[in-house]
Amino acid sequence: QVQLVESGGGLVQTGGSLTLSCAASGRTFSSYAMGWFRQAPGKEREFVAATTWSGGTSHYADSVKGRFTISRDNAKNTVYLQMNSLKAEDTAVYYCIPGKTGWYVDGYLEVWGQGTLVTVSS
Repeated sequence: QVQLVESGGGLVQTGGSLTLSCAASGRTFSSYAMGWFRQAPGKEREFVAATTWSGGTSHYADSVKGRFTISRDNAKNTVYLQMNSLKAEDTAVYYCIPGKTGWYVDGYLEVWGQGTLVTVSS
């Protein structure tokens, strides 16, 4: 069973930056893709970004493309989300999630951490 611990959230002003981290354990981290999702108050959870097992290929939601960067360090069993030029609409709880395989196109396991809250003030 995979365990996920997200961190790095906080309060930031519009235009600011944050880097989220997700530490994973319980499975061979380097063998599977990783994704980030978010859930804003009163809204459904939505996809943000994903990367393959090696970090060589990534995919982003249109709403964050050019502002967010997903990366991973397989030696540390950690995936990151660098968020720049933050907007009020980025306010949400952010979750990482493991892929079913090394490729995010194959979907994700239904394993969720506690999430980390990002609040962007205008």
